[in-house]
Amino acid sequence: MLQGFKDFIMRGNVIDLAVGVVIGAAFTAVVTAFSDNIINPMIASVGGADFSGLGFHVLPGNDATFVDFGVLITAIINFLLIAAVIYFALVMPMNKLDEAQKRRKDVDPEAPAPTEQELLADIRDLLANQNGQTKPLA
Repeated sequence: MLQGFKDFIMRGNVIDLAVGVVIGAAFTAVVTAFSDNIINPMIASVGGADFSGLGFHVLPGNDATFVDFGVLITAIINFLLIAAVIYFALVMPMNKLDEAQKRRKDVDPEAPAPTEQELLADIRDLLANQNGQTKPLA
């Protein structure tokens, strides 16, 4: 039972996922700081001079009923920024790496391995071409 759990934990994708969550959490703090200190003031400037953001009070005078669209816009911007950075910094390079590995593996894994005679014939032909002979040796 413990061996199965150990195998599950030691799989590469579980470790990659854990690293991704930690990096994502750290990056979220950076994006949140950017949004709170740069994006929110710009959105609040459009909403009015009181910097309460784009929104309205459902019940006038009751701050608990304030519907703040600025927070929603900020959350959407945060999401787009995080998604763009994750795509361009992680997903796109990994896709290129996978594509390069697939191109490098030009040998079909299901194809039968060449026989010893075929390999020797290939070597003979290569040596014959290097020596300037046009016909392979018989």
